[in-house]
Amino acid sequence: MQDNQLERYSRHILLPEIEYAGQEKLLNSHALIVGAGGLGSPVAIYLASSGVGTLTVCDFDDVDLSNLQRQILHSESTIGINKAVSAKHFLNNVNLEVNVITVEDKLDIASMKKVATNADVIIDCSDNFTTRYALNQIAFDLKKPLVSGAAIKFEGQLSVFDFRNPLSPCYECLFPDTQDDQELRCSDHGVFAPLVGMIGSAQAAEAIKILLSIGETLVGSLGTLDIKSMKWQIFTVKKDPACKVCSDK
Repeated sequence: MQDNQLERYSRHILLPEIEYAGQEKLLNSHALIVGAGGLGSPVAIYLASSGVGTLTVCDFDDVDLSNLQRQILHSESTIGINKAVSAKHFLNNVNLEVNVITVEDKLDIASMKKVATNADVIIDCSDNFTTRYALNQIAFDLKKPLVSGAAIKFEGQLSVFDFRNPLSPCYECLFPDTQDDQELRCSDHGVFAPLVGMIGSAQAAEAIKILLSIGETLVGSLGTLDIKSMKWQIFTVKKDPACKVCSDK
């Protein structure tokens, strides 16, 4: 690590749980962020500023004015630009040492699996069930840890599915795919801007803890936040023995 890196990451290095070796590990880590919107913004910013060496940012959507209320990666100057490209511009100003790879096309499962192959952690910052179920399957197939977050109106949720551990439940165990789920979207129902910052920051924290093997992650748990009352609740999530994704059946 060079002198400027020692200064940049000094507040991490001072932490006995991280120190020099942990920061070196972050510098050599690779995180895949799917979605560069409300959740993906704080995730990407904190991972870049923390020195995660490679970030792959996937988003096929373009920045529009309605995004700017909460998607802090973007600005008026990037309206009309692909969100992954806009994110790279922002992150390069945060930390030029981080290698930001952009994926600007909508990918099928096979293509996304190729993108995910070299990642050490997958972070789901998407806003639809189709992508969430696909990433769950991909993470399970590749035995990668998956950090999942969601936010709508004044409520957010967060969980971790770590498929390096055969006892870990998966997203399908938590939310079985019934094909008739009524999706809630920010464009239809709204979302409180600071909420996505809080959930996204928590996703970033879980991802860094995974990369460094420190603390306890939310594997086997679902955290929910009601931001109006500022109350977190933690629920136990058990592996479904009949799950069509992660069970032996």
